[in-house]
Amino acid sequence: MAQTSLKRSRPLSPHMQIYRWPWTMATSIVHRITGVGNTLGTVFLVWWLIAVASGPSAYADFQSVAGSYLGLFVLFGYTWSLLYHLINGVRHLGWDLGYGFDNDAAERSSLVIFALSGLVTIAVWIV
Repeated sequence: MAQTSLKRSRPLSPHMQIYRWPWTMATSIVHRITGVGNTLGTVFLVWWLIAVASGPSAYADFQSVAGSYLGLFVLFGYTWSLLYHLINGVRHLGWDLGYGFDNDAAERSSLVIFALSGLVTIAVWIV
């Protein structure tokens, strides 16, 4: 009997509603997702290269898809994914050299990665 009452009084794991995700965890998860996204985006890039090599009609087919709203959205997302992965990779190189391991620096750099990747993506598309 004593064991069952002890089991009931043990605390439960934090639930998603009360657990605060640190920015470093978010950057880690997004880094993995963008790695997969970069792979899928590269398929789009290969389609473009094959279309260029195949002639005007194949390129026109690609251009009709890439120029649509969905195509532009995918290209914008691919651009952001590449830049995010690149900037976060640079931070990982810094970590490999031993810089930025304290909690405050890691949290700040995580916020900078999200902001910088968004700003650079917008700048690329404006240019």
